[in-house]
Amino acid sequence: MAVVSASPKPQTAPRSVTVLGSTGSIGCNTVDLLARNPGDFVVEALTGNRNVELLAQQAKQLNANLAVVADESLYGQLRDLLAGTGIETAAGDQAVSDAAARPSDIVLASIVGTAGLRPTLEAARRGALVALANKETLVSAGAIMNAEISRGGATLIPVDSEHSAIFQVFDFERSDGVSNITLTASGGPFREKSLAEMKAMTPEQAVAHPNWDMGAKISIDSASMMNKGLEMIEAFHLFPISTDQIEVLVHPQSVIHSMVSYVDGSVLAQMGTPDMRTPIAYALAWPDRMSAPSEPLSLAEIGTLTFEAPDLVRFPALRLAREALEAGGSAPTILNAANEVAVAAFLDHKIGFLEIAATVETIMNQLGTTPLASLEDVFAIDGEARARTLDALTGQ
Repeated sequence: MAVVSASPKPQTAPRSVTVLGSTGSIGCNTVDLLARNPGDFVVEALTGNRNVELLAQQAKQLNANLAVVADESLYGQLRDLLAGTGIETAAGDQAVSDAAARPSDIVLASIVGTAGLRPTLEAARRGALVALANKETLVSAGAIMNAEISRGGATLIPVDSEHSAIFQVFDFERSDGVSNITLTASGGPFREKSLAEMKAMTPEQAVAHPNWDMGAKISIDSASMMNKGLEMIEAFHLFPISTDQIEVLVHPQSVIHSMVSYVDGSVLAQMGTPDMRTPIAYALAWPDRMSAPSEPLSLAEIGTLTFEAPDLVRFPALRLAREALEAGGSAPTILNAANEVAVAAFLDHKIGFLEIAATVETIMNQLGTTPLASLEDVFAIDGEARARTLDALTGQ
């Protein structure tokens, strides 16, 4: 059941913003937009993982009220960097969650992985507008997240370019007229590679995305197309659709970001240049729009848009994600946890590229599917899946 809403709450300027994960790719793009529009936003809090120098720089640039570093060992360095500025400092996972719970109109949730789950839930529980750029929150705990958003009266706006595109053209008031949604995928850097070539690909090659500037983990997921698989699961929790109404189409130019098809044959698509500042700006300004420095789209210069069906043999992650989505329960949580561990092993040159999906499938088969009734259940199965994956990768 979707929890995004077509009926916005009244908004006043300036709006207060907390950015969870401000030092990552999405976070840096968000900081750029906030800095360009200082009269429209007040920054309540910024959180980062380990890049304490950048976090301090951002906090001073935006005159944030609070800066939090997740790694407690770096607290002294953060405190020293911000000494005399009047900016409050804190450290640790609990401090990150506490930052999300502080009063602000908008929480931009962009912490990568399940580390973003607790703070995102904190923002939902207090009724914030949650601009969600963390796939894993809905993949691992979609039903629980939706329940907390409904209970807290929060609003969820997707920041992924694909889900933002769907949100912009989805008729929420007449959703029975929707026949399906189509998530577009660039195909990543290995779209035209054979299985033999993909087997030999290095992390450096996999991170080199042809269109988007993303962090390492998300870039690897794009190369394997697990990113699109996670987005299918996320879309199911964002929009009032069934699992068989979600399709994936490879579109190498990344101009059409996604489409909604209606029962009368109409297909509505959202287009733009591949720049994450566009969907971030949409979420920050919603229900209005704000200027963003993205290059204007020129279809005449592009000339040709092409499309192709995804190859499930070369990209089995899509099949695995579809199986997890249809199984429900703990299956998406296991998929996500095993993938995170396997991707980290690939980035450390410990396994080959094709072993990522193979490892995920092994762990999914080992653990099966169980119901998830609480956040504790999510963390329990997430932890078990990670342990099993580590054991499988180390041969234990």
